[in-house]
Amino acid sequence: MKAPQVVLATGKRKEAIARATIRKGRGLVRINDRPLELVEPELVRFKIQEPLLMVGDRWKTIDIAVDIQGGGVMGQASAARTAIARGLLRWLKDPALDEMFKHYDRSLIVNDPRRKLPKRPGGRGARARRQKSYR
Repeated sequence: MKAPQVVLATGKRKEAIARATIRKGRGLVRINDRPLELVEPELVRFKIQEPLLMVGDRWKTIDIAVDIQGGGVMGQASAARTAIARGLLRWLKDPALDEMFKHYDRSLIVNDPRRKLPKRPGGRGARARRQKSYR
């Protein structure tokens, strides 16, 4: 079975949307046109690298470019790792890899549907309320 020329994959978390483009190359991973090694903070870099570490050395023959928009730092990291994992699954076509991702963390393949609660009247946020005074 011949590998595809280009694979596109998406990932979402909260307000962040990541689009990963995977093509044959020499193992470059770029997040918003920056090499993965330069992504800060370190915790975000580790989170994005999880699917790559699980695949082993098979990702070193492909180039991965991820464009992320919206959300915060950790939301973007989660969206990027989902997009990368989905792209690797489509590129490698390995059912054992699918099971390994699901066993490790289901959100590697499935978007996290949780969203922020909307603010309600009578307080500063979704849950917080103004303090009640009896005197």
